Amino acid sequence: MDAIEIKLSKNKIMLLLAGSLMFVILGICFIINPEEFVTSVYRYKASIFIVGTLSVIFFGACAFYGIKKLFDNASGLIINQDGIVDNSNGTSIGLIKWTDILSIQTKQVASTKFLLVLVNDPDKYLNRATGFKKKLLQANMRYYGTPLSITSSSLKCDFDDLEKIVRSSHEKFSNGKL
Repeated sequence: MDAIEIKLSKNKIMLLLAGSLMFVILGICFIINPEEFVTSVYRYKASIFIVGTLSVIFFGACAFYGIKKLFDNASGLIINQDGIVDNSNGTSIGLIKWTDILSIQTKQVASTKFLLVLVNDPDKYLNRATGFKKKLLQANMRYYGTPLSITSSSLKCDFDDLEKIVRSSHEKFSNGKL
């Protein structure tokens, strides 16, 4: 079987980058002039300053990732007889072998849908990551029971198509049918 390759969508990445940069700018405004943002909800300049700092750090990292992905010519997702090679998001970990995958689940948070890839040895994948990426994967593990997730937010396909492709490939390859 030939591999199924889904390219990265430069248009979607540009939108994510623009959104990230807007939050970085807003965060900088919170840091520079926290008193301008004091309201009945946010009464303390210190909390506004902290929110601004966290915004700059998180969305700055997202912007850095977006810039990096704009110049990345690798496929966002490759599905073949070995497994799923994920290069679609900031927590991507590379090859996820079919033999490691227990199930694929769909999850939605707000308006964003993503696939959770439940594996028999999550630590195998957690140990591939370092630094901030490892922290994000550990957070995924705590909240969803798996460190691995796949979204269509940076791919040249919509979520429904992504879900169909991944589920049918999982069914095909996990049953030993080649």
